[in-house]
Amino acid sequence: MSAVEANFDGLVGPTHNYAGLSFGNVASSSNQAAESNPKEAALQGLRKMRALADMGLAQGVLPPHERPHVPTLRRLGFFGDDAQILAQAQYLNPSLLAAASSASCMWTANAATVSPSADTADGRIHFTPANLCGNLHRSIEPEVTARILQAVFPDYDRFAHHAPLPASPDLGDEGAANHTRLCTEYDAVGVELFVYGRDAASGQGPKKFPARQTRLASEAITRLHELPENRVVYAQQHPKVIDQGVFHNDVIAVGNREVLLYHQHAFLNSRSVIKQIKEVFPALVPIQVPDAAVSVAQAVKSYLFNSQLVCPPEGGMVLIVASECRESKPVWKYIQQLLAADNPITDVQVHDLRQSMRNGGGPACLRLRVVLSEIERTAVNPNVWITPQRHEQLQSWVEHHYRDRLHIDDLADPQLLTESRTALDELTQLLGLGSVYDFQQV
Repeated sequence: MSAVEANFDGLVGPTHNYAGLSFGNVASSSNQAAESNPKEAALQGLRKMRALADMGLAQGVLPPHERPHVPTLRRLGFFGDDAQILAQAQYLNPSLLAAASSASCMWTANAATVSPSADTADGRIHFTPANLCGNLHRSIEPEVTARILQAVFPDYDRFAHHAPLPASPDLGDEGAANHTRLCTEYDAVGVELFVYGRDAASGQGPKKFPARQTRLASEAITRLHELPENRVVYAQQHPKVIDQGVFHNDVIAVGNREVLLYHQHAFLNSRSVIKQIKEVFPALVPIQVPDAAVSVAQAVKSYLFNSQLVCPPEGGMVLIVASECRESKPVWKYIQQLLAADNPITDVQVHDLRQSMRNGGGPACLRLRVVLSEIERTAVNPNVWITPQRHEQLQSWVEHHYRDRLHIDDLADPQLLTESRTALDELTQLLGLGSVYDFQQV
C-alpha cells in the first residue's frame, strides 16, 4: 500500500461558545454573545469524520482540551477553589474567563505544522505545535497539544516532536493553516509552501487586522523539520485580503497533491508565487479563482477555500465544502464550473458545519493532515481512527456529556467545569491517550 494523507479532526469541546475572541475573524466577531449548541457542534464534526471514513479515507480524531482552563486563571491572579476562581473571573474580567474557556482547539489546522517522512532529511514525520501567540485564548493550547500529538504519534523512531517556537510576535506561528504540501503522489518528495502575513525585513503587512504568521516562524520550522531549502517556497499573503477577514491562508487558498486552488488576490504577487512553485514542481496544477467570479467577501462568508481537497481510494479528487457554499449563488455557480472544467477535481460533497462556521472555522479548519506510509500508519495510536464502532461510541459520548445550549454567562458555572472534566477523563480512556490534561496530572 502506498502512503495516504490522513485527516485528524478536532472534536468540538463541551464549552463551545461564541465569545468573539478572534480579532480579524469576521464570522467570530459577528456572532459574538450568541447562544451556542456544543452538542450539535460536536455531532456535526463527527458526521463529517464518518463521511470521510466511509469514503475510504484515513480519518482520525483528536480530543478537545480541558476548558475552562483553571491553571491559566490561577496564573492570572485569581485564587481559591475552582468555583471561587470561576466566580472571581466572571465578576472582575469576563473576557479572561471567556479566553480560558474557548473551545478553539477544535480547529486542528492550527494545532501544528507537519512534514512527512518523504520530505525530511532524517526520514521521520516531523511535528511542531503552533505557538498561537497572537491570541490569549489560543496561546493556552500548545503544551497540551504537544502531549496529545505525542500520545497519538508515540513512536519516536517514526515521529519527531518539536517544542513550539518561542512565543514572540516576531515568531507568530499558526500551524498548518498557513502551510500546504504539493506532490505528485503522497509518498513522493514534495514541495512545502509556507504562507506568511508579515515579514519583519520588508515591513509589509496589513493595516486593520493582525498578520498572525511570520516569515521568521516559517523559516524556523523549515530548519526544525530538516527540509531542503530547494523544496520550500515562501509566499506572502496579500495584506489587503487579511484586512478583509482572511486571517489564515486556508481562508483564501487550498492545496492537495498537484492542485493549488487559490483566489486571485490570495498572495501579494500571485504570478511570482506560482512561477516559484513551478520551478521546483513542474507538475503543479494551479487553479486561480477570479475575483469577478467569487469576491474576497464571498469567499470569507462561504469559506470556499476553507474546504478540503481529498483523494478517495477509487480515484478522482473531491472538494469537501460547508453548506454555506451551496447557499451562495456565486460560489455554488463557480463550483459547478470548476467541476465541469478540465482539472483533477471531480466531485463536491457538502456538509452542515454551522456551529463551527459561526465561529469562523470551516471543513479545513477542523482537520490536521498527516501523510503516512503503511508502516507509519500502524505506528499511530490505533484507538483514534474513526471506524463505524468508534463513531458510534463517540456519538454516544457526546450525547451523554454535552449541553445542547450554552451562553457565555454559563462559563462561570462550576458544574460545567465538572461536566467537562468528567467527559474528558472518560474520553482519554476511550482513545487510550493516558493523562494528557492538567487536571489528570495533579
